[in-house]
Amino acid sequence: MSLFLGLDIGTSAVKAIIIDAEDREQASAVAPLSIDHPHPLWSEQHPDAWWAASAAVLDRLAADHPKLMSGVAALGLSGQMLGVALIDAAGRPIRPAPLWNDSRAGAECAELDVKVADFAGIAGARPMPGFSAPKILWLSRHEPEALKRTRCILLTKDYVRLCLTGEAISDRADSSATLLMDTQAGTWSPQLAEACGISTGLLPELVESGEVGGTLRPELARRFGLRSNLPIAGGAGDNMAGAIGAGVVRTGDAYISLGTSGVYFVANDRFVPARGQGMHTHRHAVPGLFGQHGCVLSAASALNWVAGILGVVSIERFLAEIEAADLPPADIPVFSPYLGGERTPHDDPLATATLSNLRGAAGPLHIGRGVIEGVAFAIADCHDALIAAGASIGTIALVGGGARSRFWGQLIATVIDRPLLLPPLALLGPALGAARLARQASGGGLSHEGDRHGMTMLEPRAGWRPGLEERRAIYRQHYAKLPV
Repeated sequence: MSLFLGLDIGTSAVKAIIIDAEDREQASAVAPLSIDHPHPLWSEQHPDAWWAASAAVLDRLAADHPKLMSGVAALGLSGQMLGVALIDAAGRPIRPAPLWNDSRAGAECAELDVKVADFAGIAGARPMPGFSAPKILWLSRHEPEALKRTRCILLTKDYVRLCLTGEAISDRADSSATLLMDTQAGTWSPQLAEACGISTGLLPELVESGEVGGTLRPELARRFGLRSNLPIAGGAGDNMAGAIGAGVVRTGDAYISLGTSGVYFVANDRFVPARGQGMHTHRHAVPGLFGQHGCVLSAASALNWVAGILGVVSIERFLAEIEAADLPPADIPVFSPYLGGERTPHDDPLATATLSNLRGAAGPLHIGRGVIEGVAFAIADCHDALIAAGASIGTIALVGGGARSRFWGQLIATVIDRPLLLPPLALLGPALGAARLARQASGGGLSHEGDRHGMTMLEPRAGWRPGLEERRAIYRQHYAKLPV
């Protein structure tokens, strides 16, 4: 039996899964990660934490499932995107890595927009806080000694690859989101790199997502019980790997992910640069396709935030209680989920969350309902921005941890007035996509014929629409009323 291992280095956890040739999950393991916020607008993790958590899940699988691990034919990588790991000549991280939700580089974004004519036409998106390029420019200005010591700049999953293989390699899909690439050509851009104060010599070798991007070190093969010379697939960023996991492999296919952040991804066989509304266009993990993206910076993390404040023990039970309560629409508060700024459609790292329309009857369930509706409204903003950008949206899958709640999914379906498909493997997310890319790197197929079969359809609820439209109109006023 051929087996494939997917390793996803997320923001809050590292997850590993083993699947067979029919996409049946055989085993999994998870290890947590935490985020540091040493200053306002900063969000960092140390690359060593990525490797420690990755090694922990592989050690767990080796201990619990040695026979499965010995049968793994290839390993695929996925990871949170846009992190900047500065690596020295000894292969060691120089400092903690600024993450995708780090917003310190606002001034650098404005500078890059002026420096490079038609920046978006080259990179696929305008410079925005959180993306790699402006953060590298910030580091070159504020920590020049760190840049002087740097011999390679790696993304999250690619630092883990360096630990696994000893090789500095990335894939074109994940790398296209750095804003350092000529995205249509699929090559590093000397012009964009120079604008950020570096040369392309600091950037890794590029491969396709489904190609081999290194082999496992012998000592790690022995430690984890994996075969020697195990091929490591190029892999992809979590947005693209999530698309592979959701079966989004043809133009027009789309998915919405309710993870730490919210992602709305549409596959397109044309390169359509995103020139506004916090949108971005990157290469897909499927050669010949691009992904048009909208991003909500706080999705499931907004629910986790309010659950923590309210002392909720089980989020799953909390969502079930919200659904069962059938709250009067007039008593539901209105929430804008800008807990860490917002990307789509505002591109505003300083935007703040708002909770309004509170009444005396409001309790924990009312506030929780307002929060998940606010995330649904933010996803709808992405939907509208994609349509305005000319995206042709076919079937839409719903994935990520938030997809456990069909109620939340139906709220989103109703707000965007489109049915959503819930794949049988919706909760496996980018780890499944990484495992599928491992299968492709070992000569197998990328997708499985069952991707679009056996799905649950979440239909819009006509009876909910009037109240949701009324509250969305209030939600839209929130941003307009924020202090400048």
